Amino acid sequence: MNKQENLIKLLKEKAGTKQKVFQITKEVFAQIQDVLVEVVNKLNKDISDPKINILYKESGDFDAKIKFSGDTLLFNMHTNIFDFNSEHKIHKSNYVKEDTSRSFCGIINIYNFLSDSLKYNRLNDIGFLIARIFINKDRNFFVEGEDQLGFLFSDFTNQSMNKEYITNIINNAIIHSLNFDLQTPSFNDVKVVSVSQVLNLNNNHKIRTAKRLGYKLSNETNNQ
Repeated sequence: MNKQENLIKLLKEKAGTKQKVFQITKEVFAQIQDVLVEVVNKLNKDISDPKINILYKESGDFDAKIKFSGDTLLFNMHTNIFDFNSEHKIHKSNYVKEDTSRSFCGIINIYNFLSDSLKYNRLNDIGFLIARIFINKDRNFFVEGEDQLGFLFSDFTNQSMNKEYITNIINNAIIHSLNFDLQTPSFNDVKVVSVSQVLNLNNNHKIRTAKRLGYKLSNETNNQ
């Protein structure tokens, strides 16, 4: 095969696969947005407490947020398509060995922020990645994440994304966020404050607030 033929082959196979994966990931994200609306409406109806108001908001095709009990979950679709390094377990499955293009995945990230961080534009505050969803050209998927998010949705070979899976992922993300409480930072972490930070407190909270310092996904911790 000459270079021109190889170029055409790569464009047809790799570029075509990535475009297909992007389109499927976008369709799944649109479905996630729809399910988020349903979940929010159902929770507000079931709770029926005016002091507990669960809100949904989206920003275009690639971002959606739900706010509840001082927490905000941000669902974000990455616009690029990714493969995994050669040592990743995905490449050891017969499912991928039969068709290596199945390893190309789109990613939907789920972040947990304190709602006040977004409401008051506290730019120094940080959120946490609590899960990321990988979806391929067959609509098969798996999830990396914390708690049950890290093991309930790991069967990449046999899991095809549907509304039931989406609902379960969303509910588990909400439960994890509610159980992941704001903790007081150690005294030594906050005892030094600059004049600039104090002068700007009313406009933009310069002292960083986060649920927990040093927080990482369990799989990232185990790899170190």
